[in-house]
Amino acid sequence: MPRFHRFVPLVRILACTLVVSLLSPVLALADTAQFAIKAEPLPLALKAFAQQAHMQLLYEYAIVRDIRGNPVSGVIEKHAALEQLLRNTGLEAIFSSESAATIKPISRTPPGEPGAAKSPIPSTNATDPKQAAKSHAADGRTAGADRTDPAAETPATASLAAVTDQTQTLNEVIVTGAPTFSGVSRLHASFSVTTASRQEIKEANPVSVADLLKLSPGIFPESSGGQTGANIEVAGFPSDSGAPFATFEMEGMPLFPRWSYFEDAMFRLDDTISHVEMLQGGPSVLYGIGQPGLIANFLLRKGSKKPHGDVGVTFFSEGGERVDAFYGFPIGHSGWVGSIGGFWQKSDGVRDPQFPADEGGQLTATLSRDFDHGSVMFYARALKVHNQFVTDTPIYNPAPGKFSPWPGFNPLTGTFGSYANQHQVWQVSPCFTPGCTPGTYNADMGIGRGANIQIVGGSLGFDLGRGWSISNAFQGMIGRAPQFAFFSTGQNPETLASFISGAESNFVLPPNLTATARYTTGGAVPMNELVTVQNPESILEHPKSISDEFHVNKELFSGNTLTAGTYLAFFERKLVGHEGAMQLLQAQTNPTPIVVALNDGTNNYQLTDSQGIFYTQPQSWMEDTENYHESKVALFLTDSWHIRKWWLSGGLREEHDRLNGWIQNTSSGDLDANPYTLYNNQAPYLVSGITSASYSKTAPLAWTVGGTYAFDNHMSTYVRVNDGVFMPGFDTVYYQPDVPVEEIHNVEVGFKYQAPWVFVDISAYRRLFSGIPYQFQSPTQTINLVYGSSTNGVDLQGVLRPFHNFSIGFGADYMDGTYTNYIGCVPYTAQDGSTQCGVIDGKQLDRQPRFQYRLTPAYVVPMNWGGMRFWFTYEYVGNRYGDQLNQQPLGSYYDFAVGASADIGDHWSLMLRGTNVTNEVGITEGNARLFGFASGGGVILARSIQGREMNFQIKYRF
Repeated sequence: MPRFHRFVPLVRILACTLVVSLLSPVLALADTAQFAIKAEPLPLALKAFAQQAHMQLLYEYAIVRDIRGNPVSGVIEKHAALEQLLRNTGLEAIFSSESAATIKPISRTPPGEPGAAKSPIPSTNATDPKQAAKSHAADGRTAGADRTDPAAETPATASLAAVTDQTQTLNEVIVTGAPTFSGVSRLHASFSVTTASRQEIKEANPVSVADLLKLSPGIFPESSGGQTGANIEVAGFPSDSGAPFATFEMEGMPLFPRWSYFEDAMFRLDDTISHVEMLQGGPSVLYGIGQPGLIANFLLRKGSKKPHGDVGVTFFSEGGERVDAFYGFPIGHSGWVGSIGGFWQKSDGVRDPQFPADEGGQLTATLSRDFDHGSVMFYARALKVHNQFVTDTPIYNPAPGKFSPWPGFNPLTGTFGSYANQHQVWQVSPCFTPGCTPGTYNADMGIGRGANIQIVGGSLGFDLGRGWSISNAFQGMIGRAPQFAFFSTGQNPETLASFISGAESNFVLPPNLTATARYTTGGAVPMNELVTVQNPESILEHPKSISDEFHVNKELFSGNTLTAGTYLAFFERKLVGHEGAMQLLQAQTNPTPIVVALNDGTNNYQLTDSQGIFYTQPQSWMEDTENYHESKVALFLTDSWHIRKWWLSGGLREEHDRLNGWIQNTSSGDLDANPYTLYNNQAPYLVSGITSASYSKTAPLAWTVGGTYAFDNHMSTYVRVNDGVFMPGFDTVYYQPDVPVEEIHNVEVGFKYQAPWVFVDISAYRRLFSGIPYQFQSPTQTINLVYGSSTNGVDLQGVLRPFHNFSIGFGADYMDGTYTNYIGCVPYTAQDGSTQCGVIDGKQLDRQPRFQYRLTPAYVVPMNWGGMRFWFTYEYVGNRYGDQLNQQPLGSYYDFAVGASADIGDHWSLMLRGTNVTNEVGITEGNARLFGFASGGGVILARSIQGREMNFQIKYRF
């Protein structure tokens, strides 16, 4: 039940404050503001000033590129603060209004006259590695992202660049996908990138870390499953399930060197994050794991020489609280600085399972230091959380792409979790003696898809002089990633009588049996009760990894830098899975399990055990113990060349993968040698012996070539071509030993433009795949497919500022992607139960919307006591299909998110946010257990986005 009343008084206070403020005639900017700006490169200092003072600053990038700003701290009058920031830089601020100023060199009298002064502005030689190293060392973005393009080291041509409270600016330095640690400016980057600051992450109010990725055009995260376990689709990259073409990085290093279902479970958003850079394609095929799709690189907040921090408390409408905190501080007078921060949360969840849906926390610490010629950073993070995972639920499907709530199961708030089925005991090993008790396993469904992960890492970047520089990043990880969750069996709800009839046929029982059914909590169950069979699973994964990336850079001649490097990764994963149990439940949210027995007057056939658990149609994967270890060794060579207005780059990567592993053998049958305990007569179990698999292969050469032409400092165009690879993992190799390496060909052209009233980044792409493996289980056989795909599309993102204090952020993707190169047809079960054969060639890529877009209008109201910001986001997701045959249309949907924030004085801030405030039913996933038609009787098993959620935060800054 919603518990928003816990903080209704606080919401009322905020609402009254906002209303009174809006009616106030005093809308001018305050004369003073709270500043916390450290001594850092002037472009970053000016950007921080603009954000904290709520001002617009105009400047020539060339005159500030290699200058360091002065620190500014405390409550200071804005004119005086800007003067302090620019002191002894040779620059001054000319105010055109209270909210705008232009930065330019100080006016000088002719040489020899009184007042003449020597300009302290240093040389803006683009190829000076010392200046580049110094600038980037203070930037706070070096860790793990030690790759750049000489474009970033070359001053932009003279034109005005606007600094606003948005990260979308062409002078922003991007470190993800760059060969050297000083990064590359967004203006000169020949690839598509999306960034979001800590504040913008909060305003996006993502329901999970995967949900945040939708800020990058063409990314569609199916975040309806909860905090973790999201399927993430990258436009034009066919994946069918999971997130093989989305990699999460922290400080430039992948959380795990191979995609896995637990990757997003290893990471949570909190106030220790500085910002995120999301890069699609481009040069990422060369570095790290060679991801040809999306890289989301999260950069951490670091400490400072002046102690500062913040603490916030958030209340959730569904019932729950969260505490966030961060503190940055100096380590004595050593020059080292540290930080520590994290969060703790407990929530019932929008889909309340009657036990905590989300519980746990995260702690992150950093230690760093800037030197004259580089920087060093170390970090550690510990995460211990559990989160409910939500599976498909029954939904009415009266017509293709049309959905409405099913009685007893609200698609926005429903869940199969309940007190009655939280704790279970499964029989998992045989004893073979009549009347014996099989070995058991205790399962707590309240653990959900959780994580207990520890990560340590670090990075360094140094200029060695004479055109040489080096950088290195490393990371180690160890932990556990448990998964206790209900999964769909693919069968729609039916009456209890119908279920029993089918079970009698399945177990070949004699006729005329008398059935009795009761709830596990007591009481008889009527035969017309609607029931469902769900698959409670337990998967315990134990991943560990260590990885390192090293770059050495040499300036061969003015404007040209050669980079050579290595990426090494050694990792393993142990897994113990119990996935064969079925449970008979009421077909409603928070269901009670049902126990069924059949009697012929003499014998009592127990169809389920005392918890409603039974086993049927076992397969080898249902009881699983496996272990594999793998190594990746990659070598890469890149060259970047600046020629006047051109920035050219290209590179090659060769990778060798080696993996070895085994899966314990399995069998199935009666666990207790009792023919009347039907529930365990077809149970899967482990037997002695293992089946091994190995793989050793040098991947086809990955390469990329790109070029950017900068018309001036506010407009550029680019083209990028790359060939990437996707190496198969252990599970794929085990079942398909001869599986080919997937090869991805990508062509992208783009245009970027910025003016005070608009920022726009548009790109068109063509993506070609070959050698895509896919496996699914039909009613009669396991089917392995290998096919290709072809996709053309357009991405658009930017910000429109039609008038002062008002902006409209936007992002959109249109893609036309189809399957190719599969000759023949694929068998499937049609609606009438017959076996048909369908052709996938020419069908739209499944699970990917042809068209999606997001609009975020926002308005800032400056006040004499601080300021307020109001925004909402309208999101539209077009029709998708749940299968390759395009027989499961998932329809289109939209949703609204809203937000309001207020900064009060020097220390306090309030924020109110809401997602899906109109309670739109939006289907993200169809019946994933079926291939082909999935609806029967106007009902389908599918997953919707969650219902309305509101949260309110109070934060104190110090």
